[in-house]
Amino acid sequence: MPELTWQKSTFSGGPQGECLYIATAPDGTLRLRESDEPHVILAADPRGLAALLRRVKAGPARAVAGR
Repeated sequence: MPELTWQKSTFSGGPQGECLYIATAPDGTLRLRESDEPHVILAADPRGLAALLRRVKAGPARAVAGR
């Protein structure tokens, strides 16, 4: 895999120095990693990640019947 260009989140750098990084892979997926464990890399589809972020911003999830 080619070297990825990582960008630090603008929300990173809390009191403990936590940082979240994101990169776009050649196949169009997004890669995420944390500064404290940079060898652990998660892959996400851009639309899926956007949906997750919208849900997190909406607040606590409610139980849905049948799911």
